[in-house]
This record gives sequence, structure tokens and C-alpha cells, in this order.
Amino acid sequence: MTAPIATYRTRPTGIWSPHHEILDANGRIGVLQAERNRWSLTTRATWRPEKGEVLTFRRDPGLLRSQFSVWTDGREWLGSSLRSRFFGREIALSTPSKSLRMLPVPGFQRGWRLHAPKTGELARITPDGLGKASTLQVFRRVELELVLFAYFVGALVYAESYWPGPAIVDDLESLPTAPSKA
Repeated sequence: MTAPIATYRTRPTGIWSPHHEILDANGRIGVLQAERNRWSLTTRATWRPEKGEVLTFRRDPGLLRSQFSVWTDGREWLGSSLRSRFFGREIALSTPSKSLRMLPVPGFQRGWRLHAPKTGELARITPDGLGKASTLQVFRRVELELVLFAYFVGALVYAESYWPGPAIVDDLESLPTAPSKA
């Protein structure tokens, strides 16, 4: 694995409507606040950065827990998440320009990794110890908003990442190969 180009830490507080303070090496960069309904189901979250545009993560209609979409204040769609199967541990993230996959971290540890089809692992989200705090490591150039969206969706289903995920070195085997000249 390559060295991360950026590392962020999270500091969650609260039980009913948790606040996730996101920190980088220079300090706090913003707060992600989740909201629940009366049945304690997470329905939405709001990302309020210190500088920049406020984003809203809202639950899409459906039965699966990781079915969310992310929108700007100007009602511009930035991405969505979808699980193809109820028991499947792969979460598909779609953006206007690319499709990504979230898979459990290999080995017996909790966490999720974000994969692009051609370039491999973009980011890794792993909880620190037994608490709710997490470390977000970014390995390739990717928008912070997309990493935060993956963190939000992955934090809702951390328990599903206990069992090891598939070992994927890279996704280049899915690309078509050039015919050999004989």
C-alpha cells in the first residue's frame, strides 16, 4: 500500500444526533451532523465546513441502510450510494463523473475502503480502537466531499465490515486486454 497523501481524523460526540468533527493536521475543517427520526433511523446529515459550501446527505427511499444521496445547498446532485443486495457488503457510490465501490477492509479489522475501477484504492476508513472515532486516509486525488460521504455511509454500517472483505490488489483485470499478435 502506498503512503497516504492526506489523513483526516474524526471526533464523534452525541448519541441521538451525533456530531462528527473532522480534523486534519492543521485542526478542525468542519462538522458532519447526523439527524434521526423518532424510530432512531438516520434520515439525513449536514456537512458544515469551516470554509466552503454546506452539503446535505439524505436518505433515498428504500429499505437498505446505505441508500443515500449527497446534494449541495444549490440543489446540485453530487453522488449517491446503493447496495445491490440486502446481505451484500459492497456499496456502490455513483458521482456524475465516476462509479466507485466501497468494500470491507481485508483481514480481521473493521473499516471500509473506497475503490475506483481503473486506479484501485482511493481511500480507507478505519475506526480507532473500540470507540467511534475514525481515521480517513486518502491515497489518490479525490474530492474531500466524496470521502466524507463514504465515511458517513460506512459509519452507519461499520458492524458489517467485521468479517474480512475480498482481497483486491487492483481492478485492472476488469479492463479489456489487447489481442496478441501472432
